[in-house]
Amino acid sequence: MKSNWLIYITFVFFCFSTGVFGQLNAEVATAVDSTQVRIGEQINLTLQVKTDSLSMVEFSPEPLFLPFEILGESPIDTLRAQQHYLYTKRYALIQFDSGNYWIPPQKIVVDGFSSFSDSVAIRVASVKVDTLQQPLYDIKPIQLVERNYTQIIQQYMLGVFFILLLFALYYLNKQYKKKKEALLEVVPPFDRALNELKALEKETPTAQEEYKMYYSKLTDVVRRYLEEEASIDALESTSDELLEKLELRKDAGTLDLNLETLNNLKRVLQNADLVKFARSAPELGIATSDRAMVEQVVIETNEVLPEPTLEELEATAAFQREIERKRRIQKVQLIGISSLAVIVIVTIAAITYYGFTPLKDTIFRYPTKVLLDNSWIKSHYGSPPISIQTPTVLLRDISSTPQKVVYAAGDPFNDFYTQLSFEKRATQDKKELSEEEQETIARELLEAAVTAYEEKGAVNLLVQNDNFTTAAGTTALRLYGTLDLPNGEESTRCCFVSIIFPFENGTTEIHLLFAKDDRYGETIQERILESIEIIKEL
Repeated sequence: MKSNWLIYITFVFFCFSTGVFGQLNAEVATAVDSTQVRIGEQINLTLQVKTDSLSMVEFSPEPLFLPFEILGESPIDTLRAQQHYLYTKRYALIQFDSGNYWIPPQKIVVDGFSSFSDSVAIRVASVKVDTLQQPLYDIKPIQLVERNYTQIIQQYMLGVFFILLLFALYYLNKQYKKKKEALLEVVPPFDRALNELKALEKETPTAQEEYKMYYSKLTDVVRRYLEEEASIDALESTSDELLEKLELRKDAGTLDLNLETLNNLKRVLQNADLVKFARSAPELGIATSDRAMVEQVVIETNEVLPEPTLEELEATAAFQREIERKRRIQKVQLIGISSLAVIVIVTIAAITYYGFTPLKDTIFRYPTKVLLDNSWIKSHYGSPPISIQTPTVLLRDISSTPQKVVYAAGDPFNDFYTQLSFEKRATQDKKELSEEEQETIARELLEAAVTAYEEKGAVNLLVQNDNFTTAAGTTALRLYGTLDLPNGEESTRCCFVSIIFPFENGTTEIHLLFAKDDRYGETIQERILESIEIIKEL
């Protein structure tokens, strides 16, 4: 029994001593290919752990190298050397500001115990630009982005609208010219009547329906001529009424037609009534004879018509001018109505497809609608690198320091404000943090974010917080709510959201801010938040 207890104690002591001494015997080496580089030149950092074959080695999954940015990292390389194993991890770093910097120590866990690499001093020198001697580098490849069809559709809709408008104007102008030419080519009633009779001379009717059409045209010619030149209500009168009116004019001496002319006209009207109403067909040659009689009536009537007085001529000219004025008004109205119809049709189609408010905001260039319709830019920032998609490029702020790098774009009062910051934090305690300590750090970070808003003049803060998870599964702290920001003499109620990624050696924060009454602020915010991704491997 005692021997069993002795074996058990020996085994526990062996395991404990192996873990402790294995940890104590672990050696961490740090090396860089150069401690003096130029701006934009790659720095190759190598971390190597020498330990025995039973040790478990874990490198930090989210290394923080601020103020350096990570270009890439290699997988862990394991090499056996005699009685030990060498675990090697390589990183490619870069810095775009000249100055003296330190590569911060990195945490490496060996058998559950934390070890740290040495910090390395790096001198980043500026580069003298010489376009003659300095070699040129290849342009970075084109980055594929999600295609946005909204702007293309808008351009096509505007193009179709202008094409339809041009066609409408062209058609209306053509019709206007035709009517204008027709007005300029006004033929006197006497000449028009003779021309129409000459045209009837070419017709040779054979069937009853053809005779009916022939006599209708023939009587219309003489009736219209008498109404226009002799001022007789001929078009609305029957044949007997027309003859009676002519006889009254003859007796009154205002239209001195001889008896033969009246008899000839009576004979033609009777033949026409028989053809049109009794469906009879005249004998051969009668239609031609009747046409000649009507022509003679027109000629004789023109000869006996009294000369128009000066008052009549002026009245006729004024009447023609009034007619021309009304026609011009009608043309202008027609053009206006047609143009308005095209605009209304295109507008209704656009409203049906896009909706009234988006269409109005697109036409009048609503700031955040313009941002939403822009081609968004997906880019990587900071260290550890974060991938984010924004409507505009985030520019490095002049307030950036080696300890805190800030990128920002926009304005919460006019469009949409986006800020991305990377802050380096000194690590005091190398041990693993308990849940209570982690909660304390999280609370401090949230309070610091609220304090930052208050320092900018924010008042009336309504704040909530919860956890935020990226599409790739990375968890962060989220602070959101509303606040009042000073805007000149007034203040603007704004919505805000802050995403905080607490890493071991620093903090990455994303701040989004927009006016509460902005119609597209939440859509832009959701799209930005959905695009956030912490890059672990490039």
